[in-house]
Amino acid sequence: MLGEYRIGGRRASEIAASVERGVASGDLAPGHVLPPMRELAVSLGVNPNTVAAGYRILRERGVIETAGRRGSRIRSRPASTARGSLRVEAPPGVRDLGDGNPDPALLPGLGESLASAAEAYAREPRLYGDAAVVPRLAELARAGLDADGVPAGPVAVASGSLDAIERVLAAHLRPGDTVAVEDPGWGALLDLVPALGMHVVPVALDEEGPLPGEVERALREGARALVVTDRAQNPTGATVGGRRATELKSVLAGHPEVLLIEDDHGHAIVDLPVHPLAGVTERWAFVRSVSKAYGPDLRLAVLTGDGLTVDRVAGRQRLGPGWVSGLLQWTVARLWETGAVDTAVVSRAYGERRDALVRALGERGITAYGRTGMNVWVPVDDETGAVTRLLHSGWAVAPGARFRMASPQGVRLTVSTLSAADIGPLADAVAAAVPPARPVSYG
Repeated sequence: MLGEYRIGGRRASEIAASVERGVASGDLAPGHVLPPMRELAVSLGVNPNTVAAGYRILRERGVIETAGRRGSRIRSRPASTARGSLRVEAPPGVRDLGDGNPDPALLPGLGESLASAAEAYAREPRLYGDAAVVPRLAELARAGLDADGVPAGPVAVASGSLDAIERVLAAHLRPGDTVAVEDPGWGALLDLVPALGMHVVPVALDEEGPLPGEVERALREGARALVVTDRAQNPTGATVGGRRATELKSVLAGHPEVLLIEDDHGHAIVDLPVHPLAGVTERWAFVRSVSKAYGPDLRLAVLTGDGLTVDRVAGRQRLGPGWVSGLLQWTVARLWETGAVDTAVVSRAYGERRDALVRALGERGITAYGRTGMNVWVPVDDETGAVTRLLHSGWAVAPGARFRMASPQGVRLTVSTLSAADIGPLADAVAAAVPPARPVSYG
């Protein structure tokens, strides 16, 4: 159980800190069972309520989980172990296909939009007490959402998709609640949920998005929230089509109490239509980020949802950062007004590289997935070996452990910087590093 490691402390915060030190040092490995609260209280000479408070702190930080009579144990992936750290640094001379970044050549210039934002600020500086959302941004955002069939709702602004998702989850859920997420899925989200003290339940997917049966299972088992990526799912490229959307909405209709969060981070880099699921459940949020199409440093995402959800998000935001910079909002509004990103051109550029790689891998007997977006997912039997062999061949790729929970092993390749001349050599390197694997539905 705890081996030689001794938990110490007289206060709840000290007990929690002692456990976290054990996790950080590796002395308390994932799955280790902590002593019963009364037993530890006797050992430390403190009140059992003090130990209970310490364990509660650890649960809220995502370090431990409690399973009734089975006691409390170190989580399989503590919040202190960020998936982003599971990356391969590309040494000199090695091409980095693991960073997940967009192609800088496809990002719009910001000079004119920044200058326009500065002029707007000069005319009307934003001050304390002003509306959190710049009216022109809200107008443009709502018009785009309306055109895509997203249900009516107020608009809020957050500092990127992850910030928006965190705020929505915190608005309705509490530590110990369960959140259903795609597997494989966005590594940052898989870190965020346990960091909030919540449990993650994996939902398998295919190229059309989450499998309806998997979603039904997760909700039936008690998931309080479901997070779905509508387009360009990271890391598989899955996109929810019309038929799958109808199936998922049918499942959600049977669980109206579930919080639905949709992440449309593929907006403006995917020319396939979005098929929103929103409106079936009582509580929902639809998040649209600008990072992939306009630049990661534009830390902005708009979100809409039911009135209560958006009101709670905006209310809590007022007590923290207050608002997202109006200068940033004006800049994004101007980029939208001027059509700074040609979605058809960007989608075609990524699509040609992605499709060429998937096709070349298929010709070499390697199964690969990448319906939309800038990533290709390759199932493998030996993830570590594949990553190592590709690195020796001059290609750094992202290990699937950054994105997986229960799904089979794989590696992610970002195609953003690939040229037509790169496709053949890269496919050859992958084929040499990865024995042919049977097709899978990711899960």
